[in-house]
Amino acid sequence: MLRRLKHPLLWGALALSLSATLYQAAALYRVQHDNDLISQLTAGQAVDIGPIVTGPPELRLARAYYFKQKHRYDEALSTLSLIVGLGDPQFQALVRYNLGNLYLEQAVTASHEQHINTAAPLAGLAKQAYRQSLALDSSNWDAKYNLEVAMRLLPEMDVLIQAEDSNKNQKTQLWTTVPGFPRGLP
Repeated sequence: MLRRLKHPLLWGALALSLSATLYQAAALYRVQHDNDLISQLTAGQAVDIGPIVTGPPELRLARAYYFKQKHRYDEALSTLSLIVGLGDPQFQALVRYNLGNLYLEQAVTASHEQHINTAAPLAGLAKQAYRQSLALDSSNWDAKYNLEVAMRLLPEMDVLIQAEDSNKNQKTQLWTTVPGFPRGLP
């Protein structure tokens, strides 16, 4: 009886191990395919959206990076907003770091073009994203450095805003100091 039971158990174990091997090979193939897509996106090559939508969040992060490289900031922002809460804390920190980079690049561009009213909120959003990234992963030196850059950018913009305000005040002060005829009783 033991001999009759041993033979089907061996075949069952063989079938089970074969199916586990096939499952692992398929998973390895999917990971390799995803890595190829990520490398294509980071190299600046366009990729079909189908595998990205159905794939892991890392593919969407790579797609957001692709959009940022192409200066398509709105699409990068919408792509990052889809994955901001997904994954482990280290991945979430990476997403927030990339979000901060997106805002910081826009803030620097706006400040160089003297659009201070646009650059100030973007720098604030970049600082907020870097702080969130550092709260999730305090060992990210790139986030620390970029937070410092964003913090240095904002005081420079405050100086420019104050200079614009002082120019407006000088015009107002000039107008109020011009002598004129008093109105009222003599």
